[in-house]
Amino acid sequence: MEESIADRIDHTILRADAREEDVRRCCREARDFHFHSVCVNSCHAALVSKELKGSGVLCCCVVGFPLGAALPEAKALEAKRAVEAGAAEIDMVLNVGALKDGRDDSVREDIRGVVEAARPGIVKVILETCLLSEEEKRRACRLSEEAGAAFVKTSTGFSGGGATIEDVKLMKAAVGGRLKVKASGGIRDPRFARELIDAGADRLGASDGRKLL
Repeated sequence: MEESIADRIDHTILRADAREEDVRRCCREARDFHFHSVCVNSCHAALVSKELKGSGVLCCCVVGFPLGAALPEAKALEAKRAVEAGAAEIDMVLNVGALKDGRDDSVREDIRGVVEAARPGIVKVILETCLLSEEEKRRACRLSEEAGAAFVKTSTGFSGGGATIEDVKLMKAAVGGRLKVKASGGIRDPRFARELIDAGADRLGASDGRKLL
């Protein structure tokens, strides 16, 4: 096992039909392989926090997932409750329609609301790159930075697209060293994982992190 890769992986279970036994299994795998976190829907935050206690593996929750189109106050409350239940990291979905409409102030404030509600947890902003032009991706990165996010992230994996080398390079260039980049969606083998890291990805999201080792 290559530990440097393992510590970059958010081991993810976001299926609608995920049962508690599935979530517990993911937590066991994350402990065994020393992944960075287990990423779940917020309803599982308390369970995951309990299962991972003392392991060094973090609880990560998605917010506004997978569409990003919830009311800003709903996203903020979901983030707050997830952190109260033990989440250390929040992956929120950007409001794609608002970005495309050019409503930058709304997008920025939507992100900022989650950032403030999630403290002391950190926030990653999911851009859903497969739906965006290059200009929109750069603008989303800028707005995420202005709102105080810690990461920008490529994809939910629920919109027909996933991480690409090109998107990771574009996002890394857009944020410089000021934010980190998470690649997610369609990462299923060690070669692609290493290529994404070489392109600038600081973190990887995968439904089976074991396959990346």
